[in-house]
Amino acid sequence: MMDGAASTAAGQQGGPRVAGGGAATSPQQLRQPPQPAQLLVPDGKNGSWEGYRATGVGAWEWYMASGLLCLDQPSMDLLGVDPDTYDGRIETWISHVHPDDIAWVTAEVDKAISTRGAYQAEYRICRPDGSNRWLLVRGQVEADADGNPFRMLGTAWDTTQARTTDDGLRSALRYMSDGFLSVDKDWRVLFANAEAERLLTSQHDLTGRLLWNLLVIRRVPGLEARCREAADGTTPTSFDVQWPDTGRWYRFRLVPVPDGLACYFTDVTASRVRQADQVAAERTAAKRSARIQDLASALAEAVTSLDIVAAVADRVLPPFGASGLIIQVIEDGRMRTVGAVGYSQAFLDLVNGPVPDLTPAADVLARRRPSFISSADEYKRRYPATADLLAICGKQAWAYLPLVVSGRVVGLCVVSFDRPRLLTGAERALMTTLSGLVAQALERARLFDAEHARSQALQRALLPRQLPELPAVTAAARYLPAGRGMDVGGDWYDVIPLSADRVALVIGDVMGHGLPEAVIMGRVRTALQTLSDLELPPDEILAHLNDLVSGLGDDSFVTCLYAIYDPTTSSCTMARAGHPPPAVVCPDGTVHFAPAEGDPPLGVAGPPFEVSELRVPDGALLVLYTDGLVDSTSCDPAVGMDRMAGLLRGHQAEGLDQMCDSLTQALLPDDQQRADDAALLVARVRATAPDAVATWSLPEDPRAAGAARRYVRDQLASWRLEELTMTTELVVSELVANVVRHARGPYRLRLLRSRSLVCEVFDGSLTTPRPRRAAWTDEGGRGLQLIAALCDRWGTRNVATGKVIWTEQSLPTPPSA
Repeated sequence: MMDGAASTAAGQQGGPRVAGGGAATSPQQLRQPPQPAQLLVPDGKNGSWEGYRATGVGAWEWYMASGLLCLDQPSMDLLGVDPDTYDGRIETWISHVHPDDIAWVTAEVDKAISTRGAYQAEYRICRPDGSNRWLLVRGQVEADADGNPFRMLGTAWDTTQARTTDDGLRSALRYMSDGFLSVDKDWRVLFANAEAERLLTSQHDLTGRLLWNLLVIRRVPGLEARCREAADGTTPTSFDVQWPDTGRWYRFRLVPVPDGLACYFTDVTASRVRQADQVAAERTAAKRSARIQDLASALAEAVTSLDIVAAVADRVLPPFGASGLIIQVIEDGRMRTVGAVGYSQAFLDLVNGPVPDLTPAADVLARRRPSFISSADEYKRRYPATADLLAICGKQAWAYLPLVVSGRVVGLCVVSFDRPRLLTGAERALMTTLSGLVAQALERARLFDAEHARSQALQRALLPRQLPELPAVTAAARYLPAGRGMDVGGDWYDVIPLSADRVALVIGDVMGHGLPEAVIMGRVRTALQTLSDLELPPDEILAHLNDLVSGLGDDSFVTCLYAIYDPTTSSCTMARAGHPPPAVVCPDGTVHFAPAEGDPPLGVAGPPFEVSELRVPDGALLVLYTDGLVDSTSCDPAVGMDRMAGLLRGHQAEGLDQMCDSLTQALLPDDQQRADDAALLVARVRATAPDAVATWSLPEDPRAAGAARRYVRDQLASWRLEELTMTTELVVSELVANVVRHARGPYRLRLLRSRSLVCEVFDGSLTTPRPRRAAWTDEGGRGLQLIAALCDRWGTRNVATGKVIWTEQSLPTPPSA
């Protein structure tokens, strides 16, 4: 383990060195395993000597002043020494250390002694039988009472097999065809194979050299920065660089490892040359593909059949040098010209009607395969019966392309030329491909008018015909369809009255637009109105809607904002699923948006949904909108929201309908193509007057009913509603008696005077009362039936502290003047 370290330790201790382990120490005593308080074993834990012996781990104890080295049996087996002749001298161990390793091993010992720390080294030993083995030795220095090192305790075990495997791996790495280089955290080379040495330097051994001192590394632009960035990360990265002087390309793959960075590099010059050839070959195909894409984009924007004719004339005729175009459809066995370019009306009249036999059109429609005629002479040879049409036609070459949709021929596209023209195979293939796009677009255009009529009727049925006028909210809304003439989509809005003058403001967007999205919107809106009647809070409503949308299919996604405005507290409670935040316009003209955080859209969200609350001043505006209003083709949503905030400040004084028109016209002008539906809902809120609400706490015992009746009598008298006193007392008495009997406190009574008289009883239970049919002999069970008979409406809703049972009674009609 040590050499000069023994002398160092002896000098520090000032004691004599004992040669041969000392006369008083017998070989049997030297073989006794030492008994230190703690020893460092291979797994880093304390263990017994029997455990060492079972695992082949040797233990040792070295007394530095005397040079005495005590070994157990496994340690002697590792050295290959005879226990009967072992002399207990530290020099005996050192004599077994491989000569090439002695210098650095003893340096590590000196370092451990000087720092009073741990010692670890892996080195070779030379056994008496002539074999070499690798040992991993660990130890810990112990100090005496004066703090001077006096002994070292440790373990040793054989690592020859692991080193042999590692050497084999290094040999395989060294001679593999790809370059490999590993560096430590200080960027010093730990290992470089032959290919790496050839690429980086003319030297044969890079071990220990600083990577950045290699000239070629500094000559590769950005290589050092990329290496440092990779070492700071945790995931592998790869990139291509061109090597200086040689011009060859190498693909570097940098892999962060615990001790530094591993770098693999492969010569990819040949593949890059092939790639360049492919790029050149693909450039021509790209031009052809660009034509297809250009036509496809134009056809996608086309709405009517004439739009399709114009798109084909602008994007197909010029690239081929054509001068004429006819697009016809088949209706009731007859051909009808949808549009044409470069033909006289007299000729078009001739080709309308039944298709004559022995014509190119008849052959193409019958065989469903295109036909190309390169000259007038070829036409005459193939179709002599209709050769007289050439004089009227005025063309010299033609391409007849059948328009096929879902295996059904729906029409014919004819591209013609003023002079003879022999189309190449690639040109014919391209024309055939383009005809498929035209066929699909033409079929869509023919269905557009019928779908347009159905869409208008459906949209009118799905959206509210008229928003309700409510005590707490006055609202106006607008819906703008996507595209030109498309009047149906998935955006919707709603204003739903709830109990106690509360109002639900709803806006949503089914992703996409068209009839399927409108149907989904109708189902979601119907479900939402039903759930609102149950007085559920916003998060529970969105959770139910999420289940509904998830059941519609993987491609159904809906954004929704559900907000409940409570005029008695001037607060708005809302939950959002993938929807933009609402804007609040205060009476002083300030505009702010609700916090942007929200949940994912319905269909992909995972309940529970987050609920937030806004304070909304009396007379303020709540502005709800879909992303189609602010996410136009000219700006992103953030810019659109800023524009909308400025418009809201400028148009705050306008009426709600005029404000909606001003906002939609400014954000989505009529001359701008809209890519998505847009909906806007603006609501002006009104807080309940303080003198229109009365609240009392009730005792939690049978006296609560009597107290409630007294409160009702006094309050209705102050509101001049004495006509309702008897009925209200009976209703309140029944409600309070039920909660005292079946629920738990605290109890509270609230009266609200609005368009009707609202009576609410609060308790601390979540149990919902249910009407039941009472038998003739039952003494109870008719309370809710009585309340239903006395009131216009009644119901329950959950609150944070329990539930509320509420009733509504019509106010008496004031006497006429």
